[in-house]
Amino acid sequence: MYRVFEALDELVTIVEEARGVPMTSGCVVPRGDVLELLDDVRDAIPQELDDAQDVLDHRDEVVSTAAAQADKSVTDARNEADRTVGSARAEAEQLLADAREQADELLAEARAQAEQAVTAGRREYEEYVGRAQSEADRMVQAGRAAYEQSVHEGKAEQARLVADTEVVQAANAEAKRIVDEANEDGERLRSECDAYVDSRLADFEDLLSRTLRTVGKGRQQLRSPMGAPFDYEEWHAGNTGAN
Repeated sequence: MYRVFEALDELVTIVEEARGVPMTSGCVVPRGDVLELLDDVRDAIPQELDDAQDVLDHRDEVVSTAAAQADKSVTDARNEADRTVGSARAEAEQLLADAREQADELLAEARAQAEQAVTAGRREYEEYVGRAQSEADRMVQAGRAAYEQSVHEGKAEQARLVADTEVVQAANAEAKRIVDEANEDGERLRSECDAYVDSRLADFEDLLSRTLRTVGKGRQQLRSPMGAPFDYEEWHAGNTGAN
């Protein structure tokens, strides 16, 4: 650019110092020097000016091309957005389906475990009741046998010491005491058995309550459109603690 201004200054100087043509406003300038300075100016003009002129000459084409590219970019962006939304929607539906499937599996497992716990509780209850009944019957039979033995011995003793009233009364009291103790032992065993069975049933009732709460929580999460996944660790920890 410095050479451009320098050549222009030289041209101005040549024109100012040129010899005038009489009777006119024109002047005589050296053609070779002027053409040489003009070539210098042309060579010194930056390429950017030529590029800018080219842009101005083709501005309509550039604007049309830019508009077309902008429209294409907008269309591509919309298509990409549609693909992204479709992919996200499909992924969300897949996640929801997986969550529902997992919830169904957990619900089925919880029901199976609950049924198994109820069955085991009933079986154990029946076993405890059976053993308690057998033990009570055995104690009653033992009491009756002891009572009969005592009565037999009392009768024998009474027959042997019929004249001794105090001995007969002592034998009867001892026989009655043995029978009373046998009955008390039978009642105590029955009470202890009932208390133990009631405790086991309370444990089963607590386990069933926990299981029903877990099932209810899973069903509530299934009703939510995008609920959090079912907390299997919390459910497993609750069942483990109950066992």
